[in-house]
Amino acid sequence: MASIYDRDLDQQPANYQPLTPLAFLERAASVFPDHIAVIYGELQISYSVFYGRCRQLASVLAARGIGRGDTVSVMLANTPAMLEAHYAIPMCGAVLHSMNTRLDGAVIAFQLDHAESQVLITDTAFSETMGTALQIAEVEPLVIDYQDMVFPQVGERLGSHDYEILLSSGDADFPWLMPETEWDAISLNYTSGTTGDPKGVVYHHRGACLLAQGNAITASIPKHAVYLWTLPMFHCNGWCFPWTMSAVNGTHICLREVRADAIWAALADHQVTHLCGAPVVMSTILAADAEHKRPLTKAVEFFTAAAPPPESVLSDMREAGFNVTHLYGLTEVYGPAVVNDWHSDWDGLPASEQAALKARQGVRYHALEELDVLDPETMTPVPRDGETLGEVMFRGNVVMKGYLKNQQATERAFAGDWFHSGDLAVVYPDGYIQLKDRSKDIIISGGENISSIEIEEVLHKHPRVASAAVVAMPHTKWGETPCAFIELAAGAETSADDLTQWCKQHLASFKVPRQFVFENIVKTSTGKVQKFILRQQAEKLAGEQGS
Repeated sequence: MASIYDRDLDQQPANYQPLTPLAFLERAASVFPDHIAVIYGELQISYSVFYGRCRQLASVLAARGIGRGDTVSVMLANTPAMLEAHYAIPMCGAVLHSMNTRLDGAVIAFQLDHAESQVLITDTAFSETMGTALQIAEVEPLVIDYQDMVFPQVGERLGSHDYEILLSSGDADFPWLMPETEWDAISLNYTSGTTGDPKGVVYHHRGACLLAQGNAITASIPKHAVYLWTLPMFHCNGWCFPWTMSAVNGTHICLREVRADAIWAALADHQVTHLCGAPVVMSTILAADAEHKRPLTKAVEFFTAAAPPPESVLSDMREAGFNVTHLYGLTEVYGPAVVNDWHSDWDGLPASEQAALKARQGVRYHALEELDVLDPETMTPVPRDGETLGEVMFRGNVVMKGYLKNQQATERAFAGDWFHSGDLAVVYPDGYIQLKDRSKDIIISGGENISSIEIEEVLHKHPRVASAAVVAMPHTKWGETPCAFIELAAGAETSADDLTQWCKQHLASFKVPRQFVFENIVKTSTGKVQKFILRQQAEKLAGEQGS
């Protein structure tokens, strides 16, 4: 029998609308039309103009038959056009596919074909790579060339349409489309594809809306905040911050290139309040020449993901005027969905204890319904003892729809009604999780499981080590042994023997790396260590040594 609350209380347009982050921009333009939405060099764009430009682009796409379920691919740097794409493309019902600007032509071609791209908006700076991709790809998208007029780039036009000319022909009053349901796809982001072809992760309007608001809550972003774009917008849609900033009527500071001088100038000139980035961005900030560093009038909130920053980096950032918060997530959960939510009573702890607490990934975002560390075989929670390993799993509205055209991978990822991250972690008594490794990165030596992250944390504490990455190296006797790749701090020198002794002071003997390789560690454009390449190097080295 139906409840009294189910009778004559139906959903209708008056009381139910699908959630979408697109509405944030409409409100910002209505309430604060003259507030500056975007700054790029000397260019400043108000919210009313920004909203109008987005509607113009949506209208020209719609006029060319682009609508619900169509894919529009973009190859753009952190420019105003990239921000416009985050609104305009879903405004006509289409799906935004933003591509990593550092990919090669073959990978881009794969993505264009897999996404069945019908339109490509591409910066002329990337014309050489995109030209190769278009030659390889089977699809023949409409190509729109974006020529950066603020910071002109070298590159050829690939299509017959110029972005600004095309946009100027559009309708600034275009009646843009709400999603039919909040489950409609809003964007497509590809994984790194380190173990095969990259997988296309599909986001929906509901998740994008909730994560965008979750950012504002988690980062305590006030109205009219100023956000500096050091994180690539192609990375998980810039962790949904393109939409977050409209929700708080904030200002985007676009940076085409992440350079120390440009960062410090923006911080000082525009009173930046927030920025995000990989640890490499912190290194860039701290390594700036004295002539480029500028005094900051108040603390700047810096949100980082990937490996936890070493204690020395946290200390240096604090001294430079930044408050660093550690986040964790994956492409499949819209970027960050876990935060190291800091307790004020931790402020009085010694620096080493604070660093240990900051190394933890933390607790779930407000927008995420469930986060746990489970035994992947039994699907039961591991003990909260800070020692027992399990797999990090997510459940909630900020988990992807699934992998595009890959039912098997989707079913595998959602087995047991949880999203399986592939990350191994422990849970502490206070509920905070800490990553210990990727399941594929665990080193099994003589039957013992060794966490590569544990070894990396020890190496990062060495005063002469700037960065460390540890992978499994094949061994005839032990099966695998740890191999450490080391980047030294500027001007520093050390030896394998010195690092071996250091590790022996802090680790069980079987965890001490048997091989140290001193070289620049290969990373992705977002600062993520490419361990699959390091594993290949370690395998080759083992073969050469006959170990």
